[in-house]
Amino acid sequence: MDALMEMGQQVLAKQPFSTLLGTKLTRFERGEAELQLPLRVELHQQHGFAHGGVLSYLADNALTFAGGSAMQVPVVTSEFKINYLRPALGTRLIARARALHAGRRQAVCHCDIVALTEQGETLVAVAQGTIAAMSNRESE
Repeated sequence: MDALMEMGQQVLAKQPFSTLLGTKLTRFERGEAELQLPLRVELHQQHGFAHGGVLSYLADNALTFAGGSAMQVPVVTSEFKINYLRPALGTRLIARARALHAGRRQAVCHCDIVALTEQGETLVAVAQGTIAAMSNRESE
């Protein structure tokens, strides 16, 4: 395992919410990240598909991993927007994010979220966000 992936897995392990959900970091390169989450019934809403909050969580976290690795400093999400395209049904959700532009203070990133079924992958949501560098004081 390379140093960046090891560091990314350590960061994810320090997130109690991600641990609770069972999120895994499956790809992590400079400016790119992939998170996967088993889609259990506990993560569904009343109509039987993934709750929008679960998709938003995945987008937020994947965008931040992509932006942080591009900027190579501690970061937080400044803002993001998500478009839900269709109900997320299947066995697993996969969020793939990449930095579109990274500067010293912020990165703009894009994320696709797909649901994995026996038939393959279905795009269920897209997101775009701004990831901000934390000041030295904020990261302590």
